[in-house]
Amino acid sequence: MALRRLQRELADMMKNPPVGISAGPVNDDMFRWQGELIALGESPYKGGVFKINIEFSTDYPFKPPIVKFATKIYHPNVDDDGSICMGLLKSEVWKPAAKLLDVLLALSLLIEQPVPEDALQQSVAEVYNTDPKKFQKTAREWVKKYCDRVVA
Repeated sequence: MALRRLQRELADMMKNPPVGISAGPVNDDMFRWQGELIALGESPYKGGVFKINIEFSTDYPFKPPIVKFATKIYHPNVDDDGSICMGLLKSEVWKPAAKLLDVLLALSLLIEQPVPEDALQQSVAEVYNTDPKKFQKTAREWVKKYCDRVVA
């Protein structure tokens, strides 16, 4: 079931590719994908191209995928190892009707709009809440330093 569902989701994403989002299997392994998100909105991440790693269990879609940033990002909801704190990825919130595209769109929104009250990085959340200029400056510096490329 998981394999068929992933093949269908991949075909759907290729047929109607979302702006600034791409993802697909690594070496034809349908349970291990890599993706890219381009930060498009008005945020300190704007133009940054962020790589993400996605792993699906054989229980997908009944269990959420494991999604991690491969690109370092200064963000309150992303840990040092790339782990992401996002409601949709939590087991108690995940619904089998959700698709990877839903996850990627939510992640794209999370990049633009951090949720400091659900932070994995408390120190980053504190800077976000108390010194927005410093947060934006540091986030922009990390984009320049860690993103493989930045688009205009």
